[in-house]
Amino acid sequence: MESARPLPTSGTERFFQFSLLGMLATGYAAIASSGSLDGISQAAALIALAARAAVIAGWIRFPNGPRASGIATLACLLFYALDYLFLSPTLIAATVHLTFFLGGLKLVGASANRDYAYLKTIAGLELLAAAVLSAGLTFFAFLTVFLLFAVATFSSGEIRNSVNLMNPANASRNGPRRLARRLGWFSFALCAGIVILTAGMFFVLPRTARAAMGRFASGRYHMPGFTREITLGEFGEIKEDHRPVMHVRTYDGESLAGVRWKGAALSQFDGVRWFAPPTQDVTIRVERGTLILSRVLHGRPGRTLLYRVQLEEAVADTLFFAGTPEAINIDLHTVRISPGSGSIRVPRMANGITYSAYSFLEDEAAAASGPVPELKPRPRAETLRLPHLDPRIPVLARSLTEGARSDAEAAQLLERELRRDYAYSLELPQLAPADPLADFLFVRKKGYCEYFASAMAVMLRTLGIPSRVVTGFQSGVFNPMTGAQLVRASDAHSWVEAWVEGSGWTTFDPTPADPHAPPPELTGISMWMDSADQFWRNWVVSYDLPRQSALAMRIRQSGEALGLPALSAWISAVGAAARRIAGSHRVWMFVSAVFAAILAFAMWSAARNLWRRREEVRRLERGEGHPSDATMLYRRMLGLLERRGFPKPAHATPSEFARALPVSEMSMLVEDLTSAYNGFRFGGRGDLAPHIIRLLERLENLQAHSGSVVRVGKR
Repeated sequence: MESARPLPTSGTERFFQFSLLGMLATGYAAIASSGSLDGISQAAALIALAARAAVIAGWIRFPNGPRASGIATLACLLFYALDYLFLSPTLIAATVHLTFFLGGLKLVGASANRDYAYLKTIAGLELLAAAVLSAGLTFFAFLTVFLLFAVATFSSGEIRNSVNLMNPANASRNGPRRLARRLGWFSFALCAGIVILTAGMFFVLPRTARAAMGRFASGRYHMPGFTREITLGEFGEIKEDHRPVMHVRTYDGESLAGVRWKGAALSQFDGVRWFAPPTQDVTIRVERGTLILSRVLHGRPGRTLLYRVQLEEAVADTLFFAGTPEAINIDLHTVRISPGSGSIRVPRMANGITYSAYSFLEDEAAAASGPVPELKPRPRAETLRLPHLDPRIPVLARSLTEGARSDAEAAQLLERELRRDYAYSLELPQLAPADPLADFLFVRKKGYCEYFASAMAVMLRTLGIPSRVVTGFQSGVFNPMTGAQLVRASDAHSWVEAWVEGSGWTTFDPTPADPHAPPPELTGISMWMDSADQFWRNWVVSYDLPRQSALAMRIRQSGEALGLPALSAWISAVGAAARRIAGSHRVWMFVSAVFAAILAFAMWSAARNLWRRREEVRRLERGEGHPSDATMLYRRMLGLLERRGFPKPAHATPSEFARALPVSEMSMLVEDLTSAYNGFRFGGRGDLAPHIIRLLERLENLQAHSGSVVRVGKR
C-alpha cells in the first residue's frame, strides 16, 4: 500500500490546514446543534475530523494511492449494505450515512489544492444548511467562529500558494512561525471588524430572515403528538429533547409554576393511538388582530390570566393555552379551530409565532359554584367509546374504585392508585407488545405519561365516566432574568380530562413524578444562555420594519425636543436599569470572570512572548541561527536608529544607509553591524550572530547613556 506524503510542517502550512479544519468543524457543529443528525452521521463526522487533526499534527499518515482508495471505497459500500439491512430504517438514511463516510475519507486524505477547494465548498454548504435548520443565537455564535476560520483560511491560503511558487531553499524557516501568529491576530481583528460593521448596520436594515426561512425551512423538524393524534410510546423521544419550544411571559412578570399548557383533547382510542374525530376544521377570521372566543360557563371559581406566548417553529401549527382561552391577539388574518379536539391551529411559520391570550383558570380543588349544562349526547358517546380491551382492565378498574360514592371519587381513586403502584420510566420494551395498555398495567407496570393517561381514561370509560386524553406541556421553569416561563420539549405531557357531573370537564394527572428529572429551576449558565437566546430572537430574528419605524420615531422625537424632558426621562430609565443590573450579584460575578479571563490571557501572552524572545537570543548566542534571523536582528537595529531620528530610506541599501550616517561612534557600530549582517544573511555565516547581538547591546547602551549623537568627524 502506498503511503501518503506527510503534510508540510511550516508554520504557514499548519496554520492553513488547521484553519480549514476549523471551518469544517464549525460547519458540522452548527448542523449538529440543530438536532438534525443521527448518531451514525455524527460519529462518522467526528471520527473524520479527529483523524484529519491527527494527520495535520503528524501523528498518523493516511494511506494514499489507487489501491488504498479502492479498499476504502469497497469498505464503505459494504457498510452501506449492512447499514441498510440492519441499522437504518430507510434507504435514504443509509444513503446519507454513505455520503458522510465518503466525505470523511475525502477529508482525511486531502493533500492537493483541488481537495482543499472541495473542502471549502463543503464547509460553506454545511453553514448554509445550518442557516436553514436553525435561526437562534447558537447559529450566530457558530457563524462568527466560522467567519474567523474562513478569514484565516483564505488569507493563509494565498500566502501559502505564493510561498509554494518560490524556491523552497529561499523560504524563511522562522518567519512562517511568526507569520502564522500574525495571521492569527489579523484574522481575529478582521473578523471582529466585520461583526462590528454588521452590527452597525443592524438598525438600518430590518430582518428578512423570517420570510427566507419560511420559504426554505417550512418542512423541517416538527414535534408529533400535539395536533391530530398520539401513538403510545411517542413521548419517550420527545422527553429526551431539551430544546426550548415556548417562552411565556405574563404582563405582571409572575411565575407560572403549576400551569399546564393545553394543545388538544383527543377522544378516540383504537388500542394503540389517541386521535381526534375526523371533522373538518372551521376557519375563523381574525378581526384587527383580535379573536374573541365564545364564553363558556365555568362550574368552579378561578382567576383570569393575561399572558404572551412565543412559540417555536417545532410546534407552531397548534396554539397552547393555560386554562380556557377567551380572547386571542395574533398577527394573522385567519385561524382554524378543530371541533373534534378543540385545538386552535395556524399555518406553519418558520421561526415560530407570537400571540397573546386572555384565559380563565379554574380552581380544580374548589366546589362547583353554579349550574353546569349537561354533556351533549354525541360528545358523551365519543368519550365513552372503547376498542377491544383485555378483559382484565375493567376488572382492575372496578377493584381500584371499590367504595367510590361518585364519579369524582372514582377518578380520584384511579389517579391515586396509578401514582402509587406504578413507576415512571422512559424505557420501552425491546419488542412492541400487541396490547401496549395491558402490557403496561399487568406486566411492566412502568412507563411515561401517555401510558398513565391512557390507562386512566380507558378505565374511567369502563366505569361509564366520559374521559379524554389531553396533550400539551407542563409549566416549565421561570427565568427571572427575562421574566418568562421557559418550556422545553422535555416538558411535553399528557393528562386526563373526565366529565364530572355538576362540575364539567375536570383535570386529573395520574403520572407520578420522574425520579431522574432535573431540578425545576435554571442553573446560572442555562439562565444566561436562555436570556441571550431570547434577546437574539426578539431583536434580531424578529426585528422587522414596524420595530425599526418605532425606534426611529422615538429617536426623532427626542431630537426635536432637544433632549431636555425626553433625554432626562431616558437617562432616568437607563439609570434605574443600570441600578437593577448593578444590584444583581450574578452580573458582577459574570463581569469579574470575564475581566479575570482577559487579564489572565494578556499576562500569559506577554510571558510567552518574552520567553520566546529570550530563547531566540540564546539560540543565536550559541551560533545556531538561520540566515532569516539576520533580518530580525537588522530590523531591531533600524528601530533603534529610527528612535534617534535616523530612519532608513526605502531606496537605500543597508551599506548605503550605513555610509550616509554622520560620523560618530554610533555610525561605526552601524557599519560593523551591517557588515556582519551581510555575512550572516547572504554568506550563511551563522557564527556572526553572537557578534551582531553584542553590537546591538553596545548600540543600545550607547543611546541609553547619551542624550545626543557624539560626532567625531565629518565625512
